[in-house]
Amino acid sequence: MNIQLSQKQRNWLEAEVAAGRFATIDEALAAAVADFMAGEDADLSWAKPLVDEARAGVARGEFVELAEFRSEIQETIAKFAAS
Repeated sequence: MNIQLSQKQRNWLEAEVAAGRFATIDEALAAAVADFMAGEDADLSWAKPLVDEARAGVARGEFVELAEFRSEIQETIAKFAAS
């Protein structure tokens, strides 16, 4: 079997092997496929009401921009670090 991967994907696989998470790239790919296959049968119907609620909140303007959220997190971290 010949599989075409992007350079980013190859780099990630090589890094996972180098970090010792997998013995070989084949092992890493087999684990990824097994994880994907396990998720095929996952029943995520429980999440639909939560997603619907989140979408409705966004439509009402009830959200925080990513930059603002990151700023708030950094401020919180700084407060804890100063303690």
